[in-house]
Amino acid sequence: MLIRNRRLRTNEAIRSLVRETSLSPNDFIVPLFVVEGKNVKEEIASMPNYFRFSLDLLEKEVKELWQMGLKSVLVFVKVPDNLKDNEGTEALNKEGLMQRAIKTIKNAVPEMLVMTDVALDPYSSYGHDGIVENGEILNDPTTKVLAKMALSHVKAGADFVAPSDMMDGRILAIRETLEENNFHKSGIMSYSAKYASAFYGPFRDALDSAPGFGDKKTYQMDPANREEAIKETIMDIEEGADIVMVKPGLCYLDIVRDIRNAVDVPVAVYQVSGEYAMIKAASEKGWLDHDAVMLEQLLSIKRAGAHMIASYFAKDAVKLL
Repeated sequence: MLIRNRRLRTNEAIRSLVRETSLSPNDFIVPLFVVEGKNVKEEIASMPNYFRFSLDLLEKEVKELWQMGLKSVLVFVKVPDNLKDNEGTEALNKEGLMQRAIKTIKNAVPEMLVMTDVALDPYSSYGHDGIVENGEILNDPTTKVLAKMALSHVKAGADFVAPSDMMDGRILAIRETLEENNFHKSGIMSYSAKYASAFYGPFRDALDSAPGFGDKKTYQMDPANREEAIKETIMDIEEGADIVMVKPGLCYLDIVRDIRNAVDVPVAVYQVSGEYAMIKAASEKGWLDHDAVMLEQLLSIKRAGAHMIASYFAKDAVKLL
């Protein structure tokens, strides 16, 4: 035999030299959950070793992330029930929890790249991503609120807004609003291919944002569809998205590769709460090697074509890397 492929697998030195895919701290976006109060660090029951932070402890957390080499965060807020309504009024409060969280992070670590969730479900009395009328999620009135919400975030100091709602036309509405208000440098990371997945359960526990009726299948994508994801993503880019996202991760790696092949902008993947919880639960049972499976999944997402990964494993992974 003249060709023996195993020569390039002989030892770790040669394996690392020819390795096609690698992970580094620069690949990660760290999701952060923020709550009201002081000295609050609440573990999320369905997401072991992941926490909600009050603003004072959020400051400490982002400083630790920066020291670890993690340079980007994606911020979510848990809104008290008494501030929720059908129009997401609290989302536009310039002194709201999200706006204060942005300022807290920027004051603590000015260089940290701050991305913010733009959607109505944390603020909605119905738990949906849009304004509800007679059981229907209204598209166009919702996009108007989302555009105002995005503007409020960048005024507070956000570098990127991340619309996660899947309303039609919301990227265009947000981009035009930012341009009209001279926020030309503010970016949009669009959840372009967000599927109506069963993997979101722990996240909804984290923010108390589960839909109060029905489901989200009239706006999030059908998991059976593949070509539609490319259509959605290209439309978002044409409307002004700077980064596009596929969500969830592991079950949608074919979509990640399709989109990576089809577009010329950075592609993000969200490794979601259910993916995190499964590894934690199985490893607690002793059924899986936590660190090995975690890194294998992250590598598979990167190998599929992701430029960046939003992951609850970011700190764990960087410690190992």
